[in-house]
Amino acid sequence: MPEPTSPAWPEPRPYDHDAEQAARAHLDGLAKPPGSLGKLEHVAAWWCGATGRFPPMSPARARAYIFAADHGVASDEAAAGISRYPQSTTAQMVALFRAGGGAVNATCEHYGVGLTVVDVGVRTPSPSASAQASSFLAQRVRPGTADFRTGPAMTGHDAENAVRIGIACAETARADGVEVLCAGEMGIGNTTSAAAILAAIAAVPGKLSVGRGSGVDDAGIRRKIAAVDAAIALHQPARDDGIGVLSAVGGLEIAAIAGLCIGGAAFGVPVLLDGFASTAGALVAGVLVPACVPHLLVAHRSAENGHWAMSRYLRREPVHDLDLCVGEGVGAVIAVDTIRLAVRLLTGMARL
Repeated sequence: MPEPTSPAWPEPRPYDHDAEQAARAHLDGLAKPPGSLGKLEHVAAWWCGATGRFPPMSPARARAYIFAADHGVASDEAAAGISRYPQSTTAQMVALFRAGGGAVNATCEHYGVGLTVVDVGVRTPSPSASAQASSFLAQRVRPGTADFRTGPAMTGHDAENAVRIGIACAETARADGVEVLCAGEMGIGNTTSAAAILAAIAAVPGKLSVGRGSGVDDAGIRRKIAAVDAAIALHQPARDDGIGVLSAVGGLEIAAIAGLCIGGAAFGVPVLLDGFASTAGALVAGVLVPACVPHLLVAHRSAENGHWAMSRYLRREPVHDLDLCVGEGVGAVIAVDTIRLAVRLLTGMARL
């Protein structure tokens, strides 16, 4: 079993319920039927509560962090057949992001959002690039996780280190004047790890937590379910031990996203979650530091089956529903502009 740890994590800033309620009261007095702006009203009120300001300021500076790592359960040696793509795809996609050719690069450019790619555990190190379109940090904790069907994915020490990398990223962003963070990921096999995390923390069985991920067929779905069920039966991680869950079945990029969530809440920078693997990081963060959860927003409902269950467990209603399953943080970056629009409506409309 993974070794137990009890690290000290930074304390979140208090979520400002008074600012949220002031925003809701103001929205009800605008020149429209109450509630008629739907989720835009929720986003505006949440932004006020998470930033502790009413009237709010629109986020001018946003940054997306794409954490990348490999998973032993999807390695060529494991031959688990849980992904349509070989493990080498992770390193290839990291190189693509650095060169500016990914979906997230185009989305960030469109919305004026900064992008930093962080290698926390890609099996093959990304080569140095003479010219790159996005910032890059080499923070490899280890060259990917182990196959969690036969042993722990990583040590508790590795899990802690990955979480702390995410916390450090949030602290750096705050020092740079960033006002909102987007949590993205890249890692072949990470939807299987995310499903296992959901199964461990929320007691959702593999047949309900597993989805098609990279687009596997029905046989691939059955293999993913078997992998998740076998891992939970082998490790039996305690649902209230976030580091234990990460070390048993987690991913290094998921751990780093948990740290980004904890750090964002501590340093006053709200975090927008992307899809299934990104929200798995928030699930772990909610176990480690429950008070960080109000500072998080689920940007969209992923096409993955288990994402709905994750969002319900966190009590964070997704903002958009675009059938996205690309990962990379694309949905989170889109939600930055949704916040800007929500703030504009809150502060720019006439009152009755």
